[in-house]
Amino acid sequence: MERGDALPAVLSPIPAATGKAWVERLAASECPALTTRRRRREEQTGASHDPIVWVDAQGANVIDADGNRYVDLTSGFGVAFVGHGHPEVVAAVKRQADRLLHALGDLHPSDVKIELLERLCALAPWPQARAMLSLSGADAVTAALKTAVMATGKTGVVAFEGSYHGLTYGPLAVSGYADRFREPFRAQLQSDVHFAAWPGREVSVDAALGTLPQDWSGIGAVIVEPIQGRAGVRVPPSGFLEALKRTCEKNEALLIVDEIFTGVGRCGAWWRSVDEGTTPDVICVGKALAGGLPVSACIASEDVMRAWGAPDREAIHTGTFYGDPLGSAAALATIDLIEREQLARKAAERGDRFAAALRAEGLSGVSEVRHAGMLLGLQLEAPSQALTVTRALLERGYLVLPAGTKADVLQLAPPVTVSETQLEGFVASLRDVLERL
Repeated sequence: MERGDALPAVLSPIPAATGKAWVERLAASECPALTTRRRRREEQTGASHDPIVWVDAQGANVIDADGNRYVDLTSGFGVAFVGHGHPEVVAAVKRQADRLLHALGDLHPSDVKIELLERLCALAPWPQARAMLSLSGADAVTAALKTAVMATGKTGVVAFEGSYHGLTYGPLAVSGYADRFREPFRAQLQSDVHFAAWPGREVSVDAALGTLPQDWSGIGAVIVEPIQGRAGVRVPPSGFLEALKRTCEKNEALLIVDEIFTGVGRCGAWWRSVDEGTTPDVICVGKALAGGLPVSACIASEDVMRAWGAPDREAIHTGTFYGDPLGSAAALATIDLIEREQLARKAAERGDRFAAALRAEGLSGVSEVRHAGMLLGLQLEAPSQALTVTRALLERGYLVLPAGTKADVLQLAPPVTVSETQLEGFVASLRDVLERL
């Protein structure tokens, strides 16, 4: 498997003997809540939801422990925008591994960390920018929330129904995706969070803005996704982000835009929010940034970041592996690749064609196809149907994800390198699965 543009080849049950052995070991060692979740899905759908165990991946192809080949239309939760195991990213990591695996963080940094900070600041939408590196998207959101407190002196946050920003404590407090995520930990979470309505088919922009708080005296930030990914690829109406920016300016609050899923070319531009005509105060980026390694960043204008000051004691926000050399090298290679190959533009063009092909099929049970670049959401008519459809597609060799709080959306986020033949094969398989349902 050299190019990663092959069609599926599912030649054994999912999972078969080798895969089952791995799944049994998994069930004996992972947190039991995850195993229970799979059993619950099996009860809902009447089909097995045991996972496949990945052992190899290249481009848009994934190989499981039983030797089955799949087409990955998830990009590994959006990470492999440039494809799994891109040769340039792998080569950069190998070169870096030969000379330096770890440095001394913010005290004595590596050269590649400094280069990555420079590149990210150059990509930012402000004349002068500063960045804080971290590992996960949730880390970047945490840094952004802290930055808002430092810059405004106000701890309150406005977030949105359906939002998803991560599950560590700071991001969890501002994630409106599901109450059940927050409820067990509510006493330990920040309480000064106001959840506003998300605009869409049933809620206008003005109506959504009408659910914002009246008193902003304690609110220092609004955090928003340009498109709500986990909630079902929910694209807000034009003008929504711009209206939020004006509201923030009026009330001396920062607009934090979570571009962890939508940025780095996925939706057809480096930054979805900027492409939509809005310049945030803070941008969070992650997922696809390092082509497969865990790297994220919180980026803001120099004026905003200056609020952190120059502490005369220890740094009050840092991490042992933030800006690690391997991740930084991978991120630099990924940025080079996206810029040189104009992959953001290609994502816009390919996403338009893919969405058009799906709409032209008149797929049974699909009421809407939403998309921006290579991020698509297929709205299904029946609640929980996405669980059944994703499993049926897996058995045909296509990896997709359920989304939406009712599990009624198919989320597609293919690598930009996916082949037209692979996409055509998926459309045909999806049509067959939906007709059988």
